[in-house]
Amino acid sequence: MIEFKRLFGSGFNGLIISVLLFLAAAYFKDLLKIPMICDGCFLLRVSVFTLFFTMSIIMFVWSFMSLKPGLRGKTLITRGAFSHFRHPLYAAFLTFFNFGLAVLLNNWVFIGWAIILHPVWHLLTAEEEKMLKNTFPNDYEEYCKNTGRFLPKYIFRKPRKRDA
Repeated sequence: MIEFKRLFGSGFNGLIISVLLFLAAAYFKDLLKIPMICDGCFLLRVSVFTLFFTMSIIMFVWSFMSLKPGLRGKTLITRGAFSHFRHPLYAAFLTFFNFGLAVLLNNWVFIGWAIILHPVWHLLTAEEEKMLKNTFPNDYEEYCKNTGRFLPKYIFRKPRKRDA
């Protein structure tokens, strides 16, 4: 089980939860008659989905190139995709693919689903990050200071004050 966690982290559980929440969103969309995002803009929705899907594929490939399977859980990788995201594979799924899919499906309930998944995955990755802190105590804490979980940290970083 520990080897499975080392190789796959929170991904398997997160995927199951994401699919279940997606099915719940689809059910409530029909039950509550939640309105469409955009009526008559199919081409725009397909274009947005295509852009976000392409970005997610690029992130997946970049992530796999940055972290070789044999190194997972054995070495702290801080280069490539991991220099911007602590969890680039999850970021590709959460930040890009899910929002593109939500726009393509053209219903506000799916936008809500994509938003709700972020805090869910934050909770799921807490155990994974605790394991990484135990494995790489000082290095991982320093890495976390400079790298965002699912979004690059520099997006939210306050500008540094320059020394006078």
